[in-house]
Amino acid sequence: MTAGRLAGYAALGVLGIMVGAAGSLVQAGWFPLGLLLALAGAAGLFWGGALLARTRAGAAVPAAGWALTVLVLTASRPQGDFIFAAGAGSYLFLLGGMTTAVLCATLAPTERPMFAVPPSGAGVSR
Repeated sequence: MTAGRLAGYAALGVLGIMVGAAGSLVQAGWFPLGLLLALAGAAGLFWGGALLARTRAGAAVPAAGWALTVLVLTASRPQGDFIFAAGAGSYLFLLGGMTTAVLCATLAPTERPMFAVPPSGAGVSR
């Protein structure tokens, strides 16, 4: 693994943390459109990471940063403050984000370039 790839994964991890924190605030603040915006941002990051890295780790690294951030923010503080209320929107954000992360990591295109065109005559039976 090269230094450039490691730096790319580190950047994806930091972006995952940032998207998780921003999505946690937006999903409750502007419900229901905030929930859709937060999930779309997470899905875009996971899928974009998979496309850029051409590996499943490209989707898994930002997903791990997202999940770590979201799970830390679910804990309430001793003063009684919390980010996630016990409501449908919070649960949809948690489960929808995790489902999106799994789908992006599973469906990541790793074997060939995204827009590769097969040579003329390859795979054509006559």
